[in-house]
Amino acid sequence: MPQTVNLTFPFRGRWLVQNSPANRVPSHGTDAFASAYAIDFVPVDARGRTARFSIASLLHPEPPDLFPGFGRPITAPAIGVVAAVHDGEADHDAFRGLPSVRYALTQHRRAARGWRALAGNHVIIEIGPGEVVALCHLQQGSVTVSVGQPVAEGDVLGRCGNSGNSTEAHVHVQVMDAVDPERATAVPVRFDEWLPRNREIVEIA
Repeated sequence: MPQTVNLTFPFRGRWLVQNSPANRVPSHGTDAFASAYAIDFVPVDARGRTARFSIASLLHPEPPDLFPGFGRPITAPAIGVVAAVHDGEADHDAFRGLPSVRYALTQHRRAARGWRALAGNHVIIEIGPGEVVALCHLQQGSVTVSVGQPVAEGDVLGRCGNSGNSTEAHVHVQVMDAVDPERATAVPVRFDEWLPRNREIVEIA
């Protein structure tokens, strides 16, 4: 197994952990696109909740800006150099209840279209030899960095969105050994020497 990479959390505020490699590997149920150790963080409010769930949520898609963390800043989790950027995907509706089932049934179509269809708007940063971090599902038009730009830990990269293969606003983080996720191998990751488990809430002041 490759050596674990330690990052800082790429945000402030309260975030709910989902699809953590602390619970299972591969964390997202697949090794494809170097995602075996990927982790998702869903922004939540002071009570640890996303948008209120209603009868409408059960039956219909919901606008992404209904969710409390849509548009929160996403920051660089380490010193590095921007290796790739994509910021051309629209933020689609969020899917909970029955719409999430229908959305899941179309995931194979997005996977067949490749990395961009899954990651949506994203930033990829080289942080060391064989250490590359990707931050995905960013809000359309929010990316503030360009390829070749050095970044410091804590620099704003973009904002939390709902682009790509996403059911509600969140940030997906993965580390890999090369810039191209279709050729890279996944690398284990920790955050501030900690790997939170599913359903834990991370709060960064």
